[in-house]
Amino acid sequence: MKKGREYPARFCGGLTLVAVLAAIGLLAGTVGLRAEPEMGSHGYDEFDKPEYCGTSCHTDFFRQWQQAMMSQAYTHHWDEIEYFDLAVAHAEKVPSMKGPVDGCNGCHTPLAFMAGDVTPPRPEEGSRANESVSCEVCHTAVGISGDEPFNFNFISEPGRNKYGPRSTGKSPAHEMVKSEFLGTTEFCGACHNEKNPVGIWVKSTQQEWKAGPYAEDDTRCQDCHMTSAPMRTASMGAEHADARLHLFHGAHDPGKVRGTVEVRIHPDLKEAEPGDRVVFTAAVFNQKTGHKFPTGSVEDRIVWMHVEATDAAGKVYHLPVDPKGFEGEEYTIAADVLAYQDMGVPLGIANFAGVQRDGVPVGDRIFRMPYFDAEGRMTIMQWNTASLGVDYRVGPRETKLETYTFDVPDDAAPGPMVVKAQVNYQRLVQPVAELLNVPAEETEIIAVNDHSTVIEVLP
Repeated sequence: MKKGREYPARFCGGLTLVAVLAAIGLLAGTVGLRAEPEMGSHGYDEFDKPEYCGTSCHTDFFRQWQQAMMSQAYTHHWDEIEYFDLAVAHAEKVPSMKGPVDGCNGCHTPLAFMAGDVTPPRPEEGSRANESVSCEVCHTAVGISGDEPFNFNFISEPGRNKYGPRSTGKSPAHEMVKSEFLGTTEFCGACHNEKNPVGIWVKSTQQEWKAGPYAEDDTRCQDCHMTSAPMRTASMGAEHADARLHLFHGAHDPGKVRGTVEVRIHPDLKEAEPGDRVVFTAAVFNQKTGHKFPTGSVEDRIVWMHVEATDAAGKVYHLPVDPKGFEGEEYTIAADVLAYQDMGVPLGIANFAGVQRDGVPVGDRIFRMPYFDAEGRMTIMQWNTASLGVDYRVGPRETKLETYTFDVPDDAAPGPMVVKAQVNYQRLVQPVAELLNVPAEETEIIAVNDHSTVIEVLP
C-alpha cells in the first residue's frame, strides 16, 4: 500500500496547517489517513480498455455502460465546459485552487488521475482519459481508505483479479474474485460524497441515503441504479437470475427523473365569485429516491413547482407560492436577481455582475440548497464554496406542503377554472448555460409530475 495521505491533502490548495497536523498524527483520529488512489500511483498500462472487456465477452454490459453517464464522466459537454472553462481556468488565476481542481479527475477520469495524467488532454484529443469511469475503475476496487467514503478514496488493485458479485465460472481473460464491497453503498459513496478544501460537503448522496429510511430497509444504491434481471453476464457464460444491469441511470436520464415526486393540489373552496380568496394547497411527495431530490451536483440542478390557473375562456393566471418565513427562504422562491458573480474570475470578466439566478418564473417555489462563495454570493463552482444555505430539497419519503393564495380576478370568466401544479427539473440553470454556451440539451425542462384541480367561478 502506498504511503498514507490525509484529507484534504489532494484538495488542500495550500492548507499547510492541516497537512502539518496530519503529518504528526493529530488529525488521524478524526479524518483518517488516506492511501489510494494517489495521483501517479498506477500507469494506464495496468488497466484494460473498456473495449477489451466489452467487444467479445461482456457485450451487454459494455453497451449499457456506453449509454450511461459513467462512460461520459469526462467527455460530457457540460463536464468539459465546467472543468476547463471554469475549474482549470480558476486554478490558473488562483493557484491555491489547483489541488481541488486536480482532484476533480479522481472521480471523473480515475485512470488519468492514477496515471498522473493531470490536467488531462481535452476529450477531442482522444486520450485514455476519455474512458471516464470504466470497467477497470470499479472491478479493480477492493475497498476504501479510512472509515468514511468520500473524495475518491477507493483502493484500486489492478491486475488479473477482477472483483465482482460472484466467483463462480471461468474466464480466459481474468480471475473472478467475489467482492462484498461492490455491493455496498460505501463503494458508491467514494465518489458520490465530496468534501471541499474548507470542509463543506458539496456532494452527499450516500450520506443522504444513510440518514434516510432506505438505509433502514437496506435498499441500496445498486437496487435502483443497477437493477437486476435474468441474463448472461458474459457471452460464453451461464445465465444468472440476478445479473446487475450496468445502466447507472440517474440525474441525466429523463425516464429516471420523471415521476420522482408525486404532486397533488386542492382548493379550500370549490366555488368562488370574482374577488373571493381561494387557498390552494399543493403536496409534493418524494416517492422514488433513496436520497434527496435533487442530489449530487445540487449547485447546478434546479427543481421548481409552477402553479397556474386557466379560466373558462382560456386566460392564464400565474400563482406565486406563499412564503413560509424560514431563514434563507429567499433562495427558494424564484426572483429576478443576479448571482454567480465568482464566475468572473475564471472567465476573465472584471467586475462581473453575474447572471439571472434562477431562470424560472418569478414566485415559483424552488427545491434547492444554495452554495455560497467566501463573499456570500451564490455560486455553482463547488470547489469555491465556503458555506451552504438552507436545504429545502425534498427528502426520501418526505412530503412538503406549499400554499398558493389566489384572489379570483374580476375579469375571470364564469365557469370551471383549472388550477395545475407542475414540478419541473433542469440539470443546469438556464442563464448559466447561456453564458457558457452549454448545449441546449443540458437545460431541457423535464416535467417530473403534475396534478390539476378545478373550482367553479360563479357569474
